[in-house]
Amino acid sequence: MGYPSEISLALGKFSKHYENFPVASFLLPSDQKLKIKLIYWFARTADDIADEGHIAAEKRIDLLNQFQGEFLKSLNHSSEISYMNQLGKVVISDKLSPELFLKLLSAFKQDVTKNRYFNFEEILNYCNRSANPVGRLVLELFKYSNEELMNYSDKICTSLQLINFIQDTQIDLKKNRLYYPLSEFQDFQITEQDFFKLNFNPSMREYIKFNVNRAQDLMNQGKPLLNFLKGRLAIEIKWTILGGEEILKKIKKADFNVMTVRPTISKFDYSKIFIRSLLRL
Repeated sequence: MGYPSEISLALGKFSKHYENFPVASFLLPSDQKLKIKLIYWFARTADDIADEGHIAAEKRIDLLNQFQGEFLKSLNHSSEISYMNQLGKVVISDKLSPELFLKLLSAFKQDVTKNRYFNFEEILNYCNRSANPVGRLVLELFKYSNEELMNYSDKICTSLQLINFIQDTQIDLKKNRLYYPLSEFQDFQITEQDFFKLNFNPSMREYIKFNVNRAQDLMNQGKPLLNFLKGRLAIEIKWTILGGEEILKKIKKADFNVMTVRPTISKFDYSKIFIRSLLRL
């Protein structure tokens, strides 16, 4: 069975993610790195399908449903997508939880239809499906199954997702998305229109600062995970944590103005972070 032209083009475009995984660094064993790349390919491909704004929302949902169907078929090695069959083999051989992949897909489908969040609980629910499954899958790959560790991982992944929301405020606004709880705006005397008008006033500064501190608090709650990890994975996760915190530092340095400045990490920053990741927290 052939795919519609949209998904054929999408898979051709998105397959580049398979070879461009920034987290699966040279630190990890080659076999584990390949498996993480497949997980990343799955997540990035589905995320990009959800973000294809020139395709109608209904069609994007249909494409994501097809993608989900191919994942389920891959568990029997019968997907028409080569990468998906490779991923299916990893899920079976490493006893990964298929429901974690389905959680990711549910979040990407939500991105197609939901662009506002009323309270922080709704944001956390989204993060629980859009980010936390990736951390849990990595732990499963390395044979960590303790629920306490999974909970620490959830804190880190949720923090990283919140950091990404703050970092990408401008990008999301262009997509008519606002990943800030509407119920909090009144307390800070800001409005939804302040965001879309890029109105960086003192009240907005305080609100972005509040979100930065919230993300850092969650990261701090997740850091005990490092005490349980060993070897290269411990260094990799620490590198990831420090990368998120570096973005927060850059936001602070910009006086919390994410309306006109999008903080990024340079190659020099990555080098510094790598050296720090080799040291104890």
